[in-house]
Amino acid sequence: MRTRFKSFSLIPVALLALAMMLPAEAVSAQTAASHGDDLAGKLARREVQRSPSSIPGREIVQVETLIPAGIESGWHAHPGEEVGYIIAGQVEMMVQGRANAVLHAGDGFLIPPRTPHNARDLGPETGRMLSTYIVETDQPVATFVDPPVQR
Repeated sequence: MRTRFKSFSLIPVALLALAMMLPAEAVSAQTAASHGDDLAGKLARREVQRSPSSIPGREIVQVETLIPAGIESGWHAHPGEEVGYIIAGQVEMMVQGRANAVLHAGDGFLIPPRTPHNARDLGPETGRMLSTYIVETDQPVATFVDPPVQR
């Protein structure tokens, strides 16, 4: 029995394969710049997927981020929730209004909408995290903000 695929094109598959072979920085610069993301030039980031949400006015964006040892993301905020998971490394997560937390591979985190936060990789290996954002449509996924005042 012969299977036939109608309206199937190898072009999207080839583009995906090509994107997977590019360094994360190349992919992140392209995707983040096209969607207006202030962190695009600071970290190695790769947009895994982007889709409209069932919540009106929201979209879901999933991003893999690599933070080299000793590097910080910089204080920033998102126009919606960030639900994240540490894949590798040790990351110090600083969230306004909370005590700093050191997260390890296997740890999850949740950042409320528009809450300033900063992530720093403690080394010795590169930190790697997967974040899912449920953000307002047509807004930058991330915007730099001033660090909170320390008391």
